[in-house]
Amino acid sequence: MNIIDPKIEAYLYDVIPDRDAVLTAMEEYASKNNFPIVGPLVGRLLYVLTQATGAKRILELGSGFGYSAYWFAKATGEDGIVFCTDMSEDNAEKAKEYFRKGRILNKLQFHVGPALSIFDLIEGEFDIIFNDVVKELYPKVFKKAVARLKKGGLLIADNALWKGKVLDEQPDAATAGVLTYTRLVYSSRELFNTIIPLRDGVIVSVKL
Repeated sequence: MNIIDPKIEAYLYDVIPDRDAVLTAMEEYASKNNFPIVGPLVGRLLYVLTQATGAKRILELGSGFGYSAYWFAKATGEDGIVFCTDMSEDNAEKAKEYFRKGRILNKLQFHVGPALSIFDLIEGEFDIIFNDVVKELYPKVFKKAVARLKKGGLLIADNALWKGKVLDEQPDAATAGVLTYTRLVYSSRELFNTIIPLRDGVIVSVKL
């Protein structure tokens, strides 16, 4: 199911300027290897949110080879840091290579292993937590993330509309994870939320 009319989506891609060489290379790698990334439309959203909130300390749960993290890192100041998590050592090395080429490797801390276990090992509060783990784990992310966000911080989740599967009458386990997460954030008195129907849907929640 197309979340956005293909003609509108084509228009949105047409109006955005070219990315820098590193982001372009990352997009080409993702396309050639059928590797899911948030893409430049959501990437620009992440950049805007980071800049608007002055975020300096960002945690990504499920980073792949660092595409969304690169957008976050570019938007933070000189003292910004992005903590990344992924199960693949190869993805970690690819991310470091791209960040090195972009001359922002100093902003990256990449941890290999289960995202939720790594979360427990990193101390302190975060300005932004980006949730892009396997969908079955989304509710567990909610339970951990809210307590670790600073007041005014953002909890952002990708795949909020999950290819339209959120409309399925008999959702599978992954879809059920997205649906449960969505109900949790909207019923939380600590968050104010909106779903942006961009690409595969993005939930943005601010901690009150």
